[in-house]
Amino acid sequence: MNVSYAPVPLPDYRELPLETMRANADAFYAELRARHTVRDFSSRPVPRDVIETCILAAGTAPNGANHQPWHFAVIGDPTIKKKIRDAAEAEERAFYAGRAGEEWLAALAPLGTDENKPFLEEAPWLICIFGERKSRSADGVLRKNYYVPESVSIATGFLIAALHRAGLVMLTHTPNPMSFLNQICGRDPHDKPYILMVVGYPKDGATIPAHALEKRPLKDIATFL
Repeated sequence: MNVSYAPVPLPDYRELPLETMRANADAFYAELRARHTVRDFSSRPVPRDVIETCILAAGTAPNGANHQPWHFAVIGDPTIKKKIRDAAEAEERAFYAGRAGEEWLAALAPLGTDENKPFLEEAPWLICIFGERKSRSADGVLRKNYYVPESVSIATGFLIAALHRAGLVMLTHTPNPMSFLNQICGRDPHDKPYILMVVGYPKDGATIPAHALEKRPLKDIATFL
């Protein structure tokens, strides 16, 4: 497909007064500071339309050549969630039995994680985020995609922010390897599963590791030149 360059006026942008700009930045930072990775999920249902809207928000993320090289496989079926849990825990058992190495396991120790992943069945939704090395354009032409890891990573960040704004909690789960997800989700073998996101409400009495509250200060994560 050969689409010629056709510029249009910038839509939607509106400049804000400096005071509003600062207030909005402060409010957004405060909102995201209140987001926490959760492993204790309630089985309370979450309406599908909420998930759909959050995925639409993720789909607005910047990406290579505007090919939008992502696919969100959304799983709510208990039978499929059980298959995913069984396959993920098989990989996790090998991981914690030594495949990870001592240094990696030591880094995970303050988070209190292990090979048991009940949240994969307990949470109402799992979202498997795939990167597509190739995808079809609007007219059906198969084309190569560019900057796939970067594009998928940005879209995942948008999705996390959207889910948090909607009042949900999530966990970015990454069993390694994750190729079993291609078969379970019916995706092309060339698609790469990046993250299995667990989404729902927190269980009553949910906890998080104290270590997770430690965030590096601005001076350690940014340099202004």
